[in-house]
Amino acid sequence: MQCTVVGSRYFGATVFAALRNDGIEIARVVVPAADDRLAAAAQAAGIATHVLANPKVVPADAIAEGTDLIVAAHTHARISNEALARSRLGGIGYHPSLLPRHRGIAAVEWTILEGDPIAGGSVYHLADGWDAGAVAAQDWCFVGKGESARSLWERALAPMGLKLIADVVRHAAQHGALPAFAQDERYATRAPMIRRTVSLSEENQNMITSLVVTVIGPDRPGIVSLLSAKAQGFGANWAGSRMATLAGQFAGMVHFEVPPENADALAAALRGLESSELRIVIEKSGGTSAPEGRRVVKLEVIGHDRPGIVRDMSAALAQRGVSIIELHTEIVSGAMTAEHLFKVKAVLLVPKSVTNDEVRHSMEALANEMMVDVALGGDSAAGA
Repeated sequence: MQCTVVGSRYFGATVFAALRNDGIEIARVVVPAADDRLAAAAQAAGIATHVLANPKVVPADAIAEGTDLIVAAHTHARISNEALARSRLGGIGYHPSLLPRHRGIAAVEWTILEGDPIAGGSVYHLADGWDAGAVAAQDWCFVGKGESARSLWERALAPMGLKLIADVVRHAAQHGALPAFAQDERYATRAPMIRRTVSLSEENQNMITSLVVTVIGPDRPGIVSLLSAKAQGFGANWAGSRMATLAGQFAGMVHFEVPPENADALAAALRGLESSELRIVIEKSGGTSAPEGRRVVKLEVIGHDRPGIVRDMSAALAQRGVSIIELHTEIVSGAMTAEHLFKVKAVLLVPKSVTNDEVRHSMEALANEMMVDVALGGDSAAGA
């Protein structure tokens, strides 16, 4: 039994190792990049590697001669019909849902969003259509209460996929054929990429006061709880924070947003927490005030990371005469695929002559590249 493995990252490398441990001959691996984890595993094992020129399509020449079965393990590239034709048994892939439910790239995320109590995985035949090929094997699991997409994938769906793929390949090796059960289209649902949001909202300058609180002292349980309890008592919102323990010392910065009439009382209460070991410094601000002819707008973006996002965003805004006065960025891992997501929060100064539609237009190209929507939030009619 000879396989070509098309995949990437942790799951691709894990499937590669499991098949080899089962005695399956891997003729070649096909990867999106030379430095991919699956590529490194193949090179270490002395297995031929094909790097895709176009990471979205697997051409026929990527498949090794004499391939009995193509195994797709975490690939976003479409395996062309010509490529499938070079394999005696075609190809199989793993999809983390009970197909035909949640066909699409964000199956695990949609499982959580839909509140499904049961999740599952399917090994299916690669064919035309969106995850629509016949099912070769399936299994299921419960979804834990409060579980995230990432934890569901790591706890249950990734190990399930590894086992299902190994079982199906083993069956193919023993019987020279693959199980095939047609999907029931009556139960098909879509799980497209969850489109992220770029939101713009008018900032009401006189409704809140900001307190930036710095806390330093020996680390001990309860410091965060003390701060939170005090803030709650004065109707304050915990707007943001940065905290760390370094060499046994707790160091934290917290941004509270509080009604102006409660700001002084909250500051006094927080200073009352200070002791010989715990130092507290508080800076008070009435918020960002817009100069004449401009308005303050908050911008929030979440989308797939790529090089140059901040550069392109700032350039697009600058073309409209919009300046950035506050900026916070963060890169985090996604759920099922562990692809990086880019998060940005910014405060902008927008000329009153520039409408929200014009700001929206300036962000459209960036939004398309990041697979995001542009939405305007807030109730203010200014610039609408």
